[in-house]
Amino acid sequence: MSFGTFFDDVKVGEVYRHWPGKTISESEHQTFCLLTMVRHPIHLDAHHAKSATRLGQPLVIGSYVFSLLIGLSESDITGKALGHTGFDRVQHQAPVLHGDTIYGESEILNKENLVAKADRGKVSVETRAVNQNGVLVMSFRRNMILATREYRGKKIGPIG
Repeated sequence: MSFGTFFDDVKVGEVYRHWPGKTISESEHQTFCLLTMVRHPIHLDAHHAKSATRLGQPLVIGSYVFSLLIGLSESDITGKALGHTGFDRVQHQAPVLHGDTIYGESEILNKENLVAKADRGKVSVETRAVNQNGVLVMSFRRNMILATREYRGKKIGPIG
């Protein structure tokens, strides 16, 4: 079983559907908030969220959904990445709640050879999350450096 994709194998326009999805539990969301020092009551306090949000319940913080999407894409896209070089256009399109299941997909937007380093290339990707109802909840673009087949067996070093 392959883990990730070599630069040589990605094609512009190709869409990777990341499976399986992940159902977000209240306890893991609370743990994420506590580990990252998030203290806003809209994410942690069910009583407060009942009257403070139109949905009447705590909202899953976007940084958790963002992190989840990076993890969901790892086996398909980033498993052979040497590093991310930037993230753009992080957009929150719809709220995520405890009990929602998130599914991800990534579309290859662009790829370019790196003249100075023939054993790697730069890839631009848009990653999107939909919930169990097919509603788009988040999207972002990112650039990463992927290893080519030539890179196989080398020790990981600087990404530049």
